[in-house]
Amino acid sequence: MKKFIEEFKAFAIKGNVLDMAIGVIIGGAFTSIVNSLVADVFTPIISMITGGIDFSNWHLGHIMIGNFLNAVISFILVAFCVFLFVKAVNKFTKKKEAAAPAPAPAPEVVLLEEIRDLLKNK
Repeated sequence: MKKFIEEFKAFAIKGNVLDMAIGVIIGGAFTSIVNSLVADVFTPIISMITGGIDFSNWHLGHIMIGNFLNAVISFILVAFCVFLFVKAVNKFTKKKEAAAPAPAPAPEVVLLEEIRDLLKNK
């Protein structure tokens, strides 16, 4: 039992688990932002463009097609917002990576390059 607890402790303290936990928490907070963006910004714009059509009342018999259409439209808008957010984060991280100095080559690589150059000059 003691070994099991030690293994769990090592697992729980790893950086990946902590990063994942932070991601879940931030994701939950980000969900409310995206939901507000969809409900309060994009949906009114779409409503103005479509003349205020409400899809939720559309149905074929007992099949509520309108609710499904609303869900699909919401999914597309949420996916688009997440795409834009990830694209912005990737752009920021690329700039950060570009600013970092390149790692020094391994000593073996330097030695091999010197040997190559000496052989080339002969």
